[in-house]
Amino acid sequence: MANKTKQNASQDKKNGAAGNKASPSLPLFYKNPMPLDAKKHADLSLKTGFNFSFAKTVNAVPINMVEMPLICHFFPIAFSPDATGTPVAILGLRDNENLFVDDKGSWQNDVYIPAYIRRYPFIFSEVPGGKQYTLCVDNSPEIVEQSDKQPFFDKESDPTQLTKDALEFCKSYHTAAQQTLAFGEELAKNDLLIEKEAQINIEENKRISFSGFRIIDEKKLAELDDSKFLEWRKKGWLPIIYAHLFSGTQWSRLSRLVNEQLKTEKS
Repeated sequence: MANKTKQNASQDKKNGAAGNKASPSLPLFYKNPMPLDAKKHADLSLKTGFNFSFAKTVNAVPINMVEMPLICHFFPIAFSPDATGTPVAILGLRDNENLFVDDKGSWQNDVYIPAYIRRYPFIFSEVPGGKQYTLCVDNSPEIVEQSDKQPFFDKESDPTQLTKDALEFCKSYHTAAQQTLAFGEELAKNDLLIEKEAQINIEENKRISFSGFRIIDEKKLAELDDSKFLEWRKKGWLPIIYAHLFSGTQWSRLSRLVNEQLKTEKS
């Protein structure tokens, strides 16, 4: 996704979407995922004071379809422009800006936090050639430390509650992600996703053009074959689709937040 700030239709500033930069081979946020090992990491701990600063410079994150009925009340939901049709929550309108994380790394009160963000710094690593998964943590000095404050393993080398909770969360996330992959691919295969550009008016006669994403074409959805519609109803996909459509009202929330941010930057 990308955005462009326009003023009087003559001065343009092009921005890339996503301050969402990561290594091409690694998922967003993750720099050095490390499999947790009771022997090697007996004295390793999640760093105290860990917060949402890691997400402050991303303007969109992947989401799972089971979240969409809730997410639609907070963020616009779009789909990636590639063949996977991955659903994403739009968190900001400018590059390197998440409008829901403040300078202290706190998430805005009473606003839903997408599971992709809540999962960090943990993630599953798939064993090559099999279906086994290993729990990993992002090995970074901002994330982990040698201490006994929030250890991953206890003195008996058993996983602590922190690690057990992370394992269960990653299991649930992985299952939901697989379901979401099938959902997105089906939308793309049935040619329901169309490219869209959001025009956001900001102060001083400027406008942000946010593009590089797709939405469901309501006209094509209405023309969907009855058998396919019934198939999707049985799969429970219809509420998910409508959640995406309803989420369009949240562009106004982003517009308000970015204008408030611009005023703060000027003061």
